[in-house]
Amino acid sequence: MSHRLHAFEAIDNFRDYGDYATAAGRRVRPGRLLRSAHHARATDADLERLKTMGLGAVVDLRRPGERRDQPSRRHEGFDALLIEGGIDDGAEAPHITFLKTEDLTPASGRRFMERTYRSLPFDPSHIDVFGRYFQTLGALAGDQDRPVLIHCAAGKDRTGVLAALTHHLLGVHRDDLVEDYLLTNTAVDLAGRAPSIARQLHKMTGRIASDEAVTAFLGVEPAYLEAAFAEVEARHGSLDAYLDQVLGVDAALRARIEARLSA
Repeated sequence: MSHRLHAFEAIDNFRDYGDYATAAGRRVRPGRLLRSAHHARATDADLERLKTMGLGAVVDLRRPGERRDQPSRRHEGFDALLIEGGIDDGAEAPHITFLKTEDLTPASGRRFMERTYRSLPFDPSHIDVFGRYFQTLGALAGDQDRPVLIHCAAGKDRTGVLAALTHHLLGVHRDDLVEDYLLTNTAVDLAGRAPSIARQLHKMTGRIASDEAVTAFLGVEPAYLEAAFAEVEARHGSLDAYLDQVLGVDAALRARIEARLSA
């Protein structure tokens, strides 16, 4: 699985989430679907590497306030379509509120993550950006057939759900879909980072979190993604119905996406 991971100097969790077999006996094209954490700390070398990838679109799933606090760096001549959410309720990011107010234990971290995932597919900002992302996947063709990169802050939750929905649409087996989602735990050295992150949390909040609690919060687990899918199915009956009814991925758009990204 290491061939999916791309090491950058200061962009975390950068991966290719293509190159999976589909139920139709085809394969998702490699090098066209990319995902990562934010680019605010990208080095000049990172920007040059991104430039060589020839991105056709960048989907930034962060809130407007997150983008203001950590604006993305761009290389000279950046010409990719930029898709961002415009809904700004001015509220503190939910994970910051959690870190400031709730017990920092592995159990509380997992409860928070599952609660977050159950609501994530229905956030108006996410619905807007998810929908525009799928429209873009169906529109890029010919000379514009360039890679699409999706990212949020850590590249694991909002990004993870959107990548999983893409895999589902393309007919990737659920086992492969989950395995790809869990690659965050390989791409990011959670165990190695946990002590320093715990110290940062203590400095920020005055509260102490165990390394295990940090790992539960910053990593991903199958139960998180399953919570999102279960809530979608409870409200809409199926992921396909959600894609159609909520995100506007009708049969024609789905066919265009499959034709472009399957080989």
